[in-house]
Amino acid sequence: MRSTPSLRQRLLTACLLPLLAAPALALERQDFDYETTRNLYNICSVPSGDAHAMTAALACRAFIEATMQYHDAVSAHEALEPLVCHPPKATLADAQAAFLDWAGKHADEGSLMDEVPVKGVVRALAERYPCR
Repeated sequence: MRSTPSLRQRLLTACLLPLLAAPALALERQDFDYETTRNLYNICSVPSGDAHAMTAALACRAFIEATMQYHDAVSAHEALEPLVCHPPKATLADAQAAFLDWAGKHADEGSLMDEVPVKGVVRALAERYPCR
């Protein structure tokens, strides 16, 4: 089911759209709708030398950070088991690298890459930091 973009999503898209006008950029405006894991992978894969690398890097890191904050907050309750058991010293850069590694390995798997990106991030981090 496809949801209607929220006001926040529309504002974010309006702010980021001018930055995505360069024809060489592999990103599309739709990637910033965060509808699929592939969208997030496209955002997180922008090379550092690209003119829009900073925007994409911040968007990637913000999504991964929000996902993990939500996971950690929800799984902090006694009745809920965590899906990801990251070490205390794991960084956001570690999480981003885990997602990029995982998504790169599964880039041709439509069933995984077409899921909502929250699932892709959690799958990637659960693989890197399994709970034993």
